[in-house]
Amino acid sequence: MSHAFSSLAEFRALLAAAPDRDAAAHAAAVARNGQLTKPPGALGRLEELAVWFAGWQGTDRPRCERPQVLVFAGNHGVVAQGVSAFPAEVTVQMVANFRHGGAAINQLSKAFGATMSVHALELERPTADFTVAPAMEEAEVVAALRCGWEAVDAGADVLVTGEMGIGNTTPAAAIAAALFGGEPAGWVGRGTGVDDAGLARKADAVARGLALHAARLGDPLQVLRCLGGRELAAMAGAIARARVERVPVVLDGFICTASAAVLEKAAAGSLDHCVAGHVSAEGGHGRLLAALGKAPLLDLGLRLGEGSGAALALGVVKGALACHSGMATFAEAGVSGA
Repeated sequence: MSHAFSSLAEFRALLAAAPDRDAAAHAAAVARNGQLTKPPGALGRLEELAVWFAGWQGTDRPRCERPQVLVFAGNHGVVAQGVSAFPAEVTVQMVANFRHGGAAINQLSKAFGATMSVHALELERPTADFTVAPAMEEAEVVAALRCGWEAVDAGADVLVTGEMGIGNTTPAAAIAAALFGGEPAGWVGRGTGVDDAGLARKADAVARGLALHAARLGDPLQVLRCLGGRELAAMAGAIARARVERVPVVLDGFICTASAAVLEKAAAGSLDHCVAGHVSAEGGHGRLLAALGKAPLLDLGLRLGEGSGAALALGVVKGALACHSGMATFAEAGVSGA
């Protein structure tokens, strides 16, 4: 089902109408978990994770056999404010690296059996510098949302979304500040490695963007339009489509989570099908996860982006689902239960 939309209002309506998990499958998975050959709770959070997956996959024996990794790339006008340690040309170069299989996300996707694709969104035409104008017009943000929406394989059993875009921790910080409040300095981080002066420029850019667009920031989808970027919008579109198709999502780092937070703020519950793959070294990420009530599966100091932390967490997902779906029950094994 494609559920085409051509405006932010139509996209918002699709979000509001998205289905919930399969309650019967969830209940059946809870019952199965209680019968497996282990003491209750012995597999800790793996048990919770498997039961959660069951509800979204609609079966008491969930699988992770067809994971999909989507990487979206975009360029940002706000790099003119000196917010990145790298030039925008690196985005194009890294897209080529993804397509030739040379990036970290390629290796992690391969390691965990995921199908991976990269989607470059008008790299030759960066978004507007949000300190002087809205980052995107409505038609642009809708096109980016649709790119993500249409990239999702409805037959996947789990989705990871990642990004590449020089300067994109700055729009992510601006989105987080607009959605959850607080001083810009509390949301910005060093990203690709800016020095103290670069960090101050990031905070200043975020503050100016928030001030310029203040009248529109009560609407989360306008936050995405005014302060975001094409790859952030594409991730939001993909995560929203996954919800409509009941495909569980493993969230990546700060940029992915900021993108996803737009959905949650636009329609409460929009991220019920999402689990946090990891908490990154980017300072605002842990704060953002806490605001969303998402406990990360991994904490390894990663800060690469690309979907790499979420792809690595697929290993945890695979382990959890293999145990839940493959273990024998006490009755099947002929083992005396408690």
